[in-house]
Amino acid sequence: MSGDHDHGDMQNTPESRLWLALGLTGSFMIAEVIGGVVTGSLALISDAMHMATDAMALAIALIAIKVGRRAADLLRTYGYARFEILAAAFNALVLLGIAFYILYEAYERLYQSTEIASLGMLVVAVIGLAVNFTSMRLLTGHKDKSLNVKGAYLEVWADMLGSLGVIAGALVIWFTGWQWVDSLIAVGIGFMVFPRTWVLLKACVNILLEGVPPGMNLAEVEQAIATVPGVASVHDLHLWAITQSKASLTAHAVLDVDADAEMVRRAIEARLQEKFDLHHTTLQMERENCAPLERIH
Repeated sequence: MSGDHDHGDMQNTPESRLWLALGLTGSFMIAEVIGGVVTGSLALISDAMHMATDAMALAIALIAIKVGRRAADLLRTYGYARFEILAAAFNALVLLGIAFYILYEAYERLYQSTEIASLGMLVVAVIGLAVNFTSMRLLTGHKDKSLNVKGAYLEVWADMLGSLGVIAGALVIWFTGWQWVDSLIAVGIGFMVFPRTWVLLKACVNILLEGVPPGMNLAEVEQAIATVPGVASVHDLHLWAITQSKASLTAHAVLDVDADAEMVRRAIEARLQEKFDLHHTTLQMERENCAPLERIH
């Protein structure tokens, strides 16, 4: 006995916009690497590394869309939608590695004297800011519908802040000649990666471990089911998410003696949909409790 069984959320992902954002980001990433080498700016190179992770995130999102839309089969009865989460987790780990690399390079620069071409650095950073802003706008309307698109959006958003930092650093170097500011900006960009990457990785791990989705309280859900007329008790309650926007629930509900099983099931589903926006539910209605006493809630 179950409710709606729509497993994936990939149909909401803006594939054409992802392709456009990937084209913009990938093209300018190459230009920024060249600009960083020519101007001698570590900040530009670190921002290019961010561009690289942005491009990777967008490419992974597109791959996830293709794989996630594959139909369920006899081996994977939920389909391939969770590939999106694996891709997002992989991207987060790569991003952490890039951040450590940037910090290491900045540390090395402390013991080297490098002349920075601040004007060239400024021009490249301004163009990068425009590219990041355009990519971010392309993804804004869909970032809350897909965890993988959200990961790509967060990377582009952070990279836009990085571009602002590079612009500020270029102006400071131009007017003061303080070359060390370039390394300082690079370190700032590196540290900016960690909080957003942690949030993304934590969300991915929670889904992969089939944890309770954020914003939901298992005790409240259990109470909502237990107080439906005709329900004597609830056990074997599980609440998890297949992907970010697809929460699922399974539970055993023990019925009162005279309760109608079908009516109670429909009442439980209606309450779960109304209070928690839960539409994928599998409910087992029981006349006698099948659980051991220590498992009864």
